[in-house]
Amino acid sequence: MTYCVGLLVDTGLVLLSDSRTNAGVDQINTFRKMATFQRADDRVLVLMSAGNLAITQAVVNLLHEPTEGSGALARVHHPGNMFGVARVIGDALREVHARDGVHLKELGHEFNATFILGGQIKGEEPRLFHVYSAGNFVESSIDTPYFQMGESKYGKPIIDRVITRSSSLAQAAKCALVSMDSTIRSNLSVGPPLDLAVIRRDEIRLAAHVSIDLDNEYFRTIRTRWGQALQEVFSELPDPNW
Repeated sequence: MTYCVGLLVDTGLVLLSDSRTNAGVDQINTFRKMATFQRADDRVLVLMSAGNLAITQAVVNLLHEPTEGSGALARVHHPGNMFGVARVIGDALREVHARDGVHLKELGHEFNATFILGGQIKGEEPRLFHVYSAGNFVESSIDTPYFQMGESKYGKPIIDRVITRSSSLAQAAKCALVSMDSTIRSNLSVGPPLDLAVIRRDEIRLAAHVSIDLDNEYFRTIRTRWGQALQEVFSELPDPNW
């Protein structure tokens, strides 16, 4: 399983992913689920994946390949806007499906791969998309400034209560980490190390790209203080009179 979350606020984007793909009594596999694409002064893109690892890795590899007739320019560097990049990702998904979909079905496996794309191309605002297995996609809005993938239910309540488009990047990053901690505590199939990427509006580069494990001082502080604060608030709530 996995958990990825992308948040779009007025001042930029925060994207966070775990790295656990399988968990059991004696087996835990770790694979990074975040890929970044940058071209100086032109675009910065962050892509997070969930679903069948072989499918998502195939898609990411295709995105690195050059577009026909564009020289060495990778597929994701060719479109002039983020909508076009989301279309390229959807096309790559369909290309992998055309090659592998029938074979997976014959073996009883579902074609399952989804992506969260966030970034900014010079000349337009930062944008956030959710790309589905069929290659179609939706874009975030003022009313829905975030997308989740994977084991989303544990981390959703804090985001719904806290994040709006006017939230700061620091608040968005803090909320994403609390959301991830809630998920890690409730589901063994989600775990560190985590990848956190921050994009500040109009900088057209990664402001931060951090790998976080359970020994990270800030994340440890967040986990401890959030748990303590919840217990304190719960104890202060009035007891029912029945």
